[in-house]
Amino acid sequence: MRARVLSFCRSAAVVISTLLIPAAVLTGQARPTTPAPSATKSAFTAEDALDVVSATVGDLTDDGRWLALTTSVRRDAYGQDYRRDGDPTYVRAVPARLVVIDTKSGATQSVFPDKRPVRAPRWSPDGKRLAMLIFNGDVFEPAIWDRESAKFTVSHLPAGKYVAETSDIRWSGDGSMLIFAVHTMEWRKKARETFATITGGPVFVQSSLDPFLAWDDLRRMTNTRSIVSFDPKTNMLRDVVPEAMVANYVLAEDGSGIAYNRDIQKKTDYDSFGSETALHLRVKDGSDRVLYATTKGMQVQWAEDGKHYAYGKEGRVYAGSVDGPDAKQLLGPAETKRGETPDTTKATRERLARERFSVVRYGPAGTILASNREGLWLVDVASGAREQIATTDDSSATSPRVSFAAWSGDGQRVYLNLASRVKWERGVLRYDRAAKRLDTLAKDGRSYSNLRVSNNGATAVLTIADGNRPADVYVGDGDLKNLRRIVESNPQLAQKQFGSTELLSYLDADGHRKYAVVYYPADYQKGKAYPTVFNVYEDFFDDSFNPQLNLIAGHGYVVVQPSVDFEIGFPGEAWLKGVTAAANKLIELGVTDSARLGVQGTSYGGYATNLLVTQTNRFKAAVNISGKVDLISFYTDSPRLGVRNVNAAEKTQDRIGATMWQQPQKYVQHSAVLFADRITTPMMLVTGAQDSNVPADNTREMYYALRRLGKEVTWVNYMNGGHGAGTATAADFLDMWRRILQFYDVKLKGEKPKVATN
Repeated sequence: MRARVLSFCRSAAVVISTLLIPAAVLTGQARPTTPAPSATKSAFTAEDALDVVSATVGDLTDDGRWLALTTSVRRDAYGQDYRRDGDPTYVRAVPARLVVIDTKSGATQSVFPDKRPVRAPRWSPDGKRLAMLIFNGDVFEPAIWDRESAKFTVSHLPAGKYVAETSDIRWSGDGSMLIFAVHTMEWRKKARETFATITGGPVFVQSSLDPFLAWDDLRRMTNTRSIVSFDPKTNMLRDVVPEAMVANYVLAEDGSGIAYNRDIQKKTDYDSFGSETALHLRVKDGSDRVLYATTKGMQVQWAEDGKHYAYGKEGRVYAGSVDGPDAKQLLGPAETKRGETPDTTKATRERLARERFSVVRYGPAGTILASNREGLWLVDVASGAREQIATTDDSSATSPRVSFAAWSGDGQRVYLNLASRVKWERGVLRYDRAAKRLDTLAKDGRSYSNLRVSNNGATAVLTIADGNRPADVYVGDGDLKNLRRIVESNPQLAQKQFGSTELLSYLDADGHRKYAVVYYPADYQKGKAYPTVFNVYEDFFDDSFNPQLNLIAGHGYVVVQPSVDFEIGFPGEAWLKGVTAAANKLIELGVTDSARLGVQGTSYGGYATNLLVTQTNRFKAAVNISGKVDLISFYTDSPRLGVRNVNAAEKTQDRIGATMWQQPQKYVQHSAVLFADRITTPMMLVTGAQDSNVPADNTREMYYALRRLGKEVTWVNYMNGGHGAGTATAADFLDMWRRILQFYDVKLKGEKPKVATN
C-alpha cells in the first residue's frame, strides 16, 4: 500500500546529510586521542564546504527494487532572489542530479545527463514509471520517466493553468492519472500585482479595519487553488476539487473521493499563528460534504487508504471513517458532561495526566500508534484494545527517546528509532504484533535515520552516518541484515583532515546536567590549551556534520556547542548559565585557554550571542550572524512573516511568556542593544540586506550603538544576502567565512588583519 497523504509543501523527501550521529562514543570526561596527520590529507576549507553533497531519498517502489534519489551541493542553492521573499509566485528552483538505483544489484542510472530542478519524484504503483515536477524556467510541469525505455516525457497543461508553486505530485491508485494542485494565470497575475504593491507602491494603505494583515493575506493566497487529475496520455485535466481555499488534501486509494482541509480563517489570529480549516469530503460524483466544521485543536492522521483517520484533541484520541458515523473515542479521559463538576484532586490530576494521549500514526490493518508520557501504544481501532510497545519517560533526562520510524506493509510490524540521551548510541527497534515482542535490529554509535520499508517487508532503505561525517544510503532486508552501502555521498572527504569529537557532560550554574558537543582540530594535542569558539543556540547533543564548525575546527580552534536550560520569562539567563559552565569545564580539563574564548551564533543563536556579551566580559571575540539585537523593534518588525515575530516572542522560541504591554520590562531586559554600554567584547555583526526573517536593520541598531559608545564593532552586510548573511552567491559565502576566520585569528590568536574593510 502506498501513502496518499498529500501536502502543498516542497517534496516530502528526506535530506540525509544533516542528521548524523558519531561512531565513536565519547562521554563524560573521556578525551579524544591525537590523530596522526596524514601527509596526503589537506585541511577542510570553505571551498570544500560548498561541495558537500546532500543525498535526498525521493521514493521507493512498492516491491523495494527501485529507489529514486537526488543529490545536490551547497553551490546549487545559490542565485536565489531574496527580494522576492513573500512573493507566492516565486520559485526557488534548485538543480539536482536525479538517479535511479537498483537496490538488488546497486546499479545506478542517471535520469538526466545533467542537474535539473526537479521535485517530488514518485513511482507509479507498478514501479515502471517515475513521475516528477520539473521546472522549465518559469513554472513546474509534470513529467514521466519510463524505467524500461528510459524515455522522458514532459506534459504541458492547458492554457491558463499551471502547477502550483508549492504542489506535490502523486499517482492515482490505479496508476492512470497524476494528481497535483493547480493555479490559474489570472491568480498569478493578481498575486504578483499584490506583492508589487506591498513592496513598491506607489501607494500602499493598510487599516486595522481590514480582517488580515496584508502579508498574512498574501500568504493565504497560496491556498486558492484547485486539485486536479491529469491524464498524461491525453493531456486532459479534470478538477477533483474546484478552485477553493485548499490547505491540504488526502486522496482515497480506491479513487472514491478526496478529503481536504478548506481554509476558513476569518481574520489574522495573533494567538494560534496558523489557519483554521474545515475538513471536507468530495466524492467521485462531485458531491461535497463537511466532515468537521473546524479542525481547530485537532491533530489529524490519515490511514494509507485515505478513508480512515484518527485525531487527537485535548488529550483524547478518536478514530473514524469518511464512510461511517462520527469518530469514536479510543483513548484519553472521558469527556466531561455538561453540568458535571470536574474532580480536581491531586490524585485525579496525576491520573488524568497519565491518560492524556496523542496520535502518532494511523497504520495499516486498522491500527493506530499513539503516545503518552509513559511510552508508545498500539491500538486496535475495531476493538479498542491497546498494548504498550515501548516505554519512555520524557520527564527523565536519562531515559532514551523512542520514536516512530516506519510500518511494515501489512501493519504487523512497527519500526522505531532509539536514541540515548546520555551517550552517543542510536538504533532501530521493531515490534512484532503477533509475537508481542520488541527486537533490537541495530544499536551502536552510528545514526540510523530515514528508514523506508517496502510494502512486502523484504527491503529496507535507510541512511547511516559515522560521527562527524555526512550520511550514506544503505539497503538491507526487513531485519536490517546484510546491509550494504549503495550511495557514498562524499568520498572526497576521505582526503580531508577532521579532528575527533566528544560528548562533554557538565553541570550548568543551577546544577543541572547538560551536554556539549566538542569538535577538536585535526592536530589536537592533549595537554595543550586551545583558543575555543562556542557556537550557541539551544540544546545540542549530536556531533552532526556541520561544514561551518568543521571549517573553524580545521583552522586550529576547539569548537563547542553547549546546551542550555530555558525558563519562561527569563530566556537571557540560559546562555549565561549554560555556556559559561561549559567553558569552565573545558578550562578545568585543560582543553580551553580561558584568555582566548570566542562565541558565535546564527539567527536565534546570534541573538543569544549578543545577549551573552552584555552579561559577561569573558569572551574576546563575538560574531552575530543574522541575529536580532532589539526584541522591542523585532516584535512588530519583519512584516513578510506576518505575526511570526509576535508569536515567537510571546509564546514560542523567545519564551517571554507575555505581550509587550503585559510585561514591558521583559522586552527591555532581553533587548541587547539597550545594554550595549556593558559590552567589552569586540563584535562582528554579519547580515543579509534582503533578510526577511531577521531584518538587517535590526542588527544595524547594535552597530550604531556600539560605534556611538566607542566600542569595537564591525558590520558586514551582504547586499543581496538573505537569512544567514552570505547566502546569495558562492563568492559571498567564501568572503563571509574568510572574514569570520580572520576576526577570530586576530582576536584569539593575535594575528594581524589580512582582509580590508571592503
